[in-house]
Amino acid sequence: MVATPPTPTVSVDSALLRMTQRTPTQYWNDSCAVAELEHAVARGATGATSNPSIVHEVLRKESAHWLPRVRELATDHPDWSEVDLTWAIAEEMAVRGAAVLMPVFTASDGRKGRLSMQVNPANHRSPTLMLEQARRFAALAPNMQIKFPNTAPGLAAIEEATALGININATVSFSVPQAIAAADAVERGLVRFAAAGGDADAITPVITLMVGRMDDWVKLLVERDAIALHPDAANWAGIAVFKSAVPIFHERGYHARLLAAAYRSVLHWTELVGGDVILTMPFAWQERFDASGIEPKSRIDVPVDPELVADLLERIPDFRRAYEPEGMTPDEFESFGPSARTLRTFIKSYHDLQGAIRDVYLPDPDAKPA
Repeated sequence: MVATPPTPTVSVDSALLRMTQRTPTQYWNDSCAVAELEHAVARGATGATSNPSIVHEVLRKESAHWLPRVRELATDHPDWSEVDLTWAIAEEMAVRGAAVLMPVFTASDGRKGRLSMQVNPANHRSPTLMLEQARRFAALAPNMQIKFPNTAPGLAAIEEATALGININATVSFSVPQAIAAADAVERGLVRFAAAGGDADAITPVITLMVGRMDDWVKLLVERDAIALHPDAANWAGIAVFKSAVPIFHERGYHARLLAAAYRSVLHWTELVGGDVILTMPFAWQERFDASGIEPKSRIDVPVDPELVADLLERIPDFRRAYEPEGMTPDEFESFGPSARTLRTFIKSYHDLQGAIRDVYLPDPDAKPA
């Protein structure tokens, strides 16, 4: 029997905590910043995430800890490149965040309490390079979960990683076809893992749908292409995609769980409560939701207004591709608008992070003193 995670000992008035206690829905802290993660765990959070942009943000938020650490590593390892220093910091941050989640991980027998760490987005074309880095990340702590892009190369890496017993999180993912393809890749990997003597039931894979970024893309298309879409429809696009995927996952009995990410509005919380899913929330949104006075109620089975869905299907071809289970093939995932846009953002964030690390150990002499 899987043990129940410990009830948070901090006495708090938290709608998110009540959600986790009264429904199957979990939530994660969408950052590995320690103070924020401790706050979230006290309110029922059972996981956390990291990526280059999050690492950059934590570098700033926890500068008193990390800036001296960057200088120390640079001094102790003069032969390390800027890339080496960047990943050393990212790995230490992940381990530090994973330690906060260890009590949840231990109490749940490994079913919860994981820290998701993203492989180098600049390697998104190479399953080999992504898998090599994933194996390193997975060995950093017992409760690591590794994020791969949900593209054709990423799917190959997801299957191989799962076959090795690595817990995966499929990111850069926006559509029902992507969610299904990633879940199928996990199932193939689990068959191989079990055939090699592994315990497939101990693996807790996650498939992310970036609901807010799907909304963003629809809004961009509306403006770019002068589309006369109902003014409310774009705010429901990601939710409609997510709600379309939920029954498919249930009917097919996938091991992987769906995770909603990229928060833009209260709807990305209220409309997804009640499912056996995960909601990964930036800290600011957690505070906003807890202060809202809204009581979380199960709405995962409440359909999106059919007229809004019909308008999206008629006027936004990319929404149709995302909404329909066979709307895209894996070879189309990387070039899908939200995917290409997000991959470019993640790669830029990675290079920005390297620049931030460089500015610590090799400050710009022309910069105005802080």
